Amino acid sequence: MIDFSLLREVEQFLYREARLADDGDYDAWEELWADDAIYWVPAGGDDIDPGRQMSIIFDNRSRLGLRVKQLKTGKRHSQTPRSRTRRVISNVELLEAGPDGEVVASANFVVYESRPRGTRTWAGRYQYRLRRTDTGWRMARKDVFLVDNDRPLPTMAFLI
Repeated sequence: MIDFSLLREVEQFLYREARLADDGDYDAWEELWADDAIYWVPAGGDDIDPGRQMSIIFDNRSRLGLRVKQLKTGKRHSQTPRSRTRRVISNVELLEAGPDGEVVASANFVVYESRPRGTRTWAGRYQYRLRRTDTGWRMARKDVFLVDNDRPLPTMAFLI
């Protein structure tokens, strides 16, 4: 049976995460992550081992903080000026809900990126491991399965 109240909470969290990234509110976006978080964007298919095969992104919490710092300070030159993005999140599903307050959820996404060099559409499926804390939901893991991750991709220097 679907817990519609929990589903609604998770949807609202995912929509907020997308809005913060689109708005470039990197401090608030970074606060959504747990201290032991993993942010993974696989390359070459979805069923790979990130410890043995190349990934587009495979960040722990420390590396994620550095990525955000670069975006905020302008040291990510491929993001000067910053990409204008808008995310559409759909088909949100609760895959697991454990008694420990962790939830696994997934959602389809489309990200529209506008840059001086042109526009690009990124699409795929997100999978999240969310943890309920005293201060709200936190992302313990976010996996981003791009539809075309098995082909050469242009530079992706924004938060997908």
